[in-house]
Amino acid sequence: MGLIIIWLLTALGLWVVSRILPGINADSGGDLLLAALVLGFINAFIRPLLLFLTLPLTVLTFGLFAIILNALFLQLTAAIVPGFRIDGFGSALLGALLMALLAVIGFILMQWLMFGVLLWF
Repeated sequence: MGLIIIWLLTALGLWVVSRILPGINADSGGDLLLAALVLGFINAFIRPLLLFLTLPLTVLTFGLFAIILNALFLQLTAAIVPGFRIDGFGSALLGALLMALLAVIGFILMQWLMFGVLLWF
């Protein structure tokens, strides 16, 4: 059940990003759901390996290189999903930053709604 909620929240985040940034577009809600699914698989399987391989660079940049990796993952998602398009790396970088901001806001709201009793495993 938790994976479905995360998948739907990722799709919602991609929808918000596609509405705010002109360089990120989706043809339909189904494309957003598919993009969220592909992005979830990329984050589950490719992200840990790349984070490990780029750990020195991530430490050197105080974690900011992770945002660049997220932008690359967004571009990879756009390359895989036909109805989800990103115009360039700049749009992907802004999209990754906005997705990170939305995740932080969502985490704060979840803690507030659950009166500070939010456990992440």
